[in-house]
Amino acid sequence: MRQKEIAKVVSQECIGTGVYSMMIKTEAAKEAVAGQFISVYCKDKTKLLPRPISICQINKEESILRIVYRVVGGGTEEMSTYKAGDDIELIGPLGNGFMQREGKKAILIGGGIGIPPMVGLAESLKAKAEEQGLDSQDYVQVVAGYRDELFLTDDIENSATLYIATEDGSTGTKGTVIDAIKEQAVEGDVIYACGPTPMLKAIKEYALEKHIECQISLEERMACGIGACLACVCKSKEKDHHTNVNNKRICKDGPVFLAQEVEL
Repeated sequence: MRQKEIAKVVSQECIGTGVYSMMIKTEAAKEAVAGQFISVYCKDKTKLLPRPISICQINKEESILRIVYRVVGGGTEEMSTYKAGDDIELIGPLGNGFMQREGKKAILIGGGIGIPPMVGLAESLKAKAEEQGLDSQDYVQVVAGYRDELFLTDDIENSATLYIATEDGSTGTKGTVIDAIKEQAVEGDVIYACGPTPMLKAIKEYALEKHIECQISLEERMACGIGACLACVCKSKEKDHHTNVNNKRICKDGPVFLAQEVEL
């Protein structure tokens, strides 16, 4: 079982309206893989539950994780005040990451705060492609959906071909990530996606229509983060051995699932 750790903030900056990027020196970096998350405990002890935050980038050599999060409540508001050198209590890495299919042309799809996990995944897939002598710009494609304000685009373009969709049409395709895929004729052998449930539903349907393997990372409020409390279950097609009912624990069994395993 993972143990709590007192890690150190290396740096933090605001990269968009209410969006922060934090570098953390932590032992969790040594084992982390793209698609996993950490749970961060608040210093304000009236906030008992940790905040699950997806991992954006992993630097195993320097034991540094990058998280990118949006301020949505008291816990993340407190996190946004942390400075370099501050202690940060966390547990991780938690959950199951993406199952990376080597040699397959990948479409990575992120929506809103589901975009950060795609950065680390793109970096990992790029490295695997280059090991096989493949052009990562052909084999790693990212479709990112924003309301309007962009973030992390430079990081993505370092590892992948980037396509953008915005709700207001200010950049890239006007509309959804599916609109961008169709407009730009994006093709691939496997889809990796993270974002709001309506987006994931549309992606699941698209993947079924195109007969493409699809892995989705579910966003959900979590309590314990380790699968004990059953606060973050989702409906599944098969019975869970832990509860003997048709559900999966997102924090423990996920957050990444094959799309056909879960009901959205």
